[in-house]
Amino acid sequence: MATQTITQTIEAIELESFSKNGNSGILDEQKINRVLGSEDVRAQVEPPPEAVDARPKWNESRINTGRVLSTFWAFFIIGMNDGSYGALISHLEIYYDLTYTVVSLIFLSPFVGYTLAAVVNNLVHIKFGQRGIAIIGPACHFIPYIILAVHPPYPVLVVVFVFVGFGNGVQDAAWSAWLGNMANANQVSGFLHSFYAVGATVAPLIATAMFSKGGLPWYSYYYVMIGMSGIELILLTLAFWKQTGVVYQQENPSINTAKSGRTREALKNPLTWVFALFIFGYMGAEVSLGGWIIVFMTKVRGASSFQSGATATGFWAGMAVGRLVLSLVTARIGERFAVIIYIGVCITLELIFWLVPSLVVSAVAVAFLGAFLGPLFPTAMVLIIKLMPKHLHVGSVGFAAAFGGSGGAIFPFIVGAIAQAKGVKTLQPVILALLVVIGALWLLLPRGGKQKSESGEEGRELPSGS
Repeated sequence: MATQTITQTIEAIELESFSKNGNSGILDEQKINRVLGSEDVRAQVEPPPEAVDARPKWNESRINTGRVLSTFWAFFIIGMNDGSYGALISHLEIYYDLTYTVVSLIFLSPFVGYTLAAVVNNLVHIKFGQRGIAIIGPACHFIPYIILAVHPPYPVLVVVFVFVGFGNGVQDAAWSAWLGNMANANQVSGFLHSFYAVGATVAPLIATAMFSKGGLPWYSYYYVMIGMSGIELILLTLAFWKQTGVVYQQENPSINTAKSGRTREALKNPLTWVFALFIFGYMGAEVSLGGWIIVFMTKVRGASSFQSGATATGFWAGMAVGRLVLSLVTARIGERFAVIIYIGVCITLELIFWLVPSLVVSAVAVAFLGAFLGPLFPTAMVLIIKLMPKHLHVGSVGFAAAFGGSGGAIFPFIVGAIAQAKGVKTLQPVILALLVVIGALWLLLPRGGKQKSESGEEGRELPSGS
């Protein structure tokens, strides 16, 4: 509106100058300066307080739709990777003759990859743009899966999962930040992360069928993953090929300044750390449950292999449904209040899962636990984007997602180490403690208002429901 007013005013000056002296190519600079310097125009240049940024829609063009769908496929692959651990653990124990502590190293090694992703995520965007993420992330799936398929010595597995963790970390951070800044962010992010849950749902089904029904060795699962990640690499590369580092810097001009757009500035904002620690604890609870639930149901609840696998499937399926359905509830009542309710329900369900020694009750409780646990991650990503200035979105969301994702590596390892000494029943108090901690962290977030960065740029104001 302000631009239109200025243009019309300049056009009026052009006509006036032309009518007086007949010179259509020369403007009266003094008149233009007086107009552009006037209080009225300056007031119109500043957007009104009630103005809302027009954010891109996921389906505004065929190119954008293709890019969004390719990120959904990437999260499906990440989910298939994480959801397979529970089915693989017992087979790795037997194949390599390992203890709980040693086999848990496959959970811990991705921590190195996630940490590295947190450090370099913003740099990759600046140098290579989203094209770099679209190539590096899937390549860190495709190549390691080829190595895993030839069943190398166990130490090699541990090293290979570092690269898998890095691929997960850079994509998790990049695509969460990108979709979280779109219109209808809760719903779009809910769909993105529901594809992760769907991947984690089908993974134990496929793996269990291959191992138990088909009699195939554990590494045969990675034959499937090679094909899936190959498709991922092709889709993302084609979708984001034109999104270079130059394009990214043009779309985010503030990243070129000394003060803004850098991970360093994001790390100086306390909200970045609150969100990072929240995601750290959340991922610890999610992956610990998903990774050890089959062992827990088999050893503690006396379930058969099929029943244990079905319970794990119920957990991930519940998560997929929760991320889709509850995103509508979250959008209606606000992110902050919604997460408080979800965590309260999760704590109640976790107590039922722990204290009621029934196979059926445990299976039902863990399915609902997945449903209410699932929305926490995408909702946190949406809220951090609302609270943080735009130029810090990649830095803050990238660090929170990548560093926080390392919780999904550390805590499953801790559970395995404790289980070696005290038994796998110790899974439950660890999960309960993590839920309480992330609930306390969430209460530290502001109820509303805007955050201002060092450069003076403000984030969007929260609605009163958030």
